[in-house]
Amino acid sequence: MPQSTSLASDERLAALAARRWRIALTLTAVMIVLYFGFIALIAYDKPLLARLVAPGLTVGILLGALVIVISWLLTYGYVRWANTTYDVELRALSAATRDAGGVR
Repeated sequence: MPQSTSLASDERLAALAARRWRIALTLTAVMIVLYFGFIALIAYDKPLLARLVAPGLTVGILLGALVIVISWLLTYGYVRWANTTYDVELRALSAATRDAGGVR
């Protein structure tokens, strides 16, 4: 395999891995802020969370459900990105490396 093809493949793989880490860390940070923000509200502003939004539904229950739903949405977004972008680019990179004569 020519050296330039190997270097280009390595750079593309490194860039793809870096992008995956950036997305994963960003989503992790969002989830941590969301979760610990909710926990901080529980610890420091119980009267706010006890307010009724509707009969039998408090702000605390509503926010707790939203934390769960948002975590599902973040997971869905990551899986969708991984399936439509990351996996496609990784397969293309693998095929290009294989076609160039290198085996990885």
